[in-house]
Amino acid sequence: MFPAKTFAGRKVGVFGLARSGTACAEALRLGGAEVFAWDDQAQSVEKAKADGLPVGDLKALDFKTLDTLVLSPGVPLTHPKPHWTVEKAKAAGIEIIGDTEVFQRELKGSGAKLVAITGTNGKSTTTALTGHLFQSAGRDADVGGNIGKAVFLLRQPVKDRIYVLELSSFQIDLMPSLKPDAGILTNITPDHLDRHGTIENYVDVKARMFARQGAGDTAIVGVDENWGEDIVKSMKTGARVVPVSVERMLAEGLSAPDGILTERQGGRDIATLDLRKLPALKGRHNWQNAAMAYGAGRALGLTLDEIRQGLMSFGGLAHRMQEIGRLDGVAFINDSKATNADAAAKALASFDDIYWIAGGIAKAGGITPLASFFPKIRRAYLIGEAADEFARTIGDQAPFVKTGTLDRAVAAAAQDAAKDGNRNAVVLLSPACASFDHYPNFEVRGDAFGKAVAALPGIRMTVKGNGHADKPQ
Repeated sequence: MFPAKTFAGRKVGVFGLARSGTACAEALRLGGAEVFAWDDQAQSVEKAKADGLPVGDLKALDFKTLDTLVLSPGVPLTHPKPHWTVEKAKAAGIEIIGDTEVFQRELKGSGAKLVAITGTNGKSTTTALTGHLFQSAGRDADVGGNIGKAVFLLRQPVKDRIYVLELSSFQIDLMPSLKPDAGILTNITPDHLDRHGTIENYVDVKARMFARQGAGDTAIVGVDENWGEDIVKSMKTGARVVPVSVERMLAEGLSAPDGILTERQGGRDIATLDLRKLPALKGRHNWQNAAMAYGAGRALGLTLDEIRQGLMSFGGLAHRMQEIGRLDGVAFINDSKATNADAAAKALASFDDIYWIAGGIAKAGGITPLASFFPKIRRAYLIGEAADEFARTIGDQAPFVKTGTLDRAVAAAAQDAAKDGNRNAVVLLSPACASFDHYPNFEVRGDAFGKAVAALPGIRMTVKGNGHADKPQ
């Protein structure tokens, strides 16, 4: 926790008292602001009072007496309808910002650097990986934002400290001063349209990552969707633009269509790096994540060797295609985060000889979209409520067994993989389902998978704990 001194002497309303809101309210108070913190949930207000935060009923307050409203990113700003605090703030003519905007203002003049990452998919892995690259190279780096720590729970800005922040579209919408030294947009697919109204509004918010950049800054943009390409074409900020593709070779920027990352500048190859050998970054979508992190590392001065070593030592994010153990060469992969068919497809596309654990509470469409991957499955182990439905979908396209529970699935898959003697095989938990039939969330399901794997005789666990990789702090 550190003080937000840029708001000293100002009156600030803070709405939303979850982790980021309470941290920001305390930082503002420490920095000399008069703070009125509030929430629609009475229990959140009472907890804030008990924790000594400066609580003030915003419903009863004249917003014209405030200078600023700091709004939680989880609260509607525009769609489907502006929150009542937004309406009051607009009527009073005061600014509406988020905690990350307060943080951005604290960075000004500190000499600290900002790497900001957004996108529809891959931003959490890219953020953790980028932070790991800097930390493993001995740089002074903190990681937070939409992943892990709220920004005001990070260390105070000082010269040469590097902040690697994941930013959601909701956070960017409340961050008018956003100006990263290296900004990353991984990709764009339609998402959060209930909060942004249209895909055009959503794309516009994502593009604000680069709106205030200038000479000396770097914009790293995925161009495998038309929206990314259009953003690159429209840039006129003076920042150095680095397009990224894992679908085709680019004349300029970063390309990895075959897993060999190629950096091109001025029409010539600057460096190459084989991404296919990275232990925790399997599959084309992870090649994109690695290319983005590579671009940020190069932008802020990491050497090719430092980046290569950091990519090799990255343990992955827990529950996201994370190798957690090996038994006689067979890898055990925790992809519990794959709660739908689209997410599971990325994992199934990344391996060949697969002992697949799937099931839970099925989403609309089930696993029908995954039929093209069934020939790669040596056997499927079906668990939870979806077991019967998934068995009907698979039919005679791949061997399967209904094991019912996750622990029995792990034991059966390990036994079958050992019997088949294929040392290049994987036992893959990529459920394509919600977890709620047996587990409160995908994290608990992933932990259960880790415990079941750890119990196998002769297993060599490759991450600490029950499937959790070390995360940058």
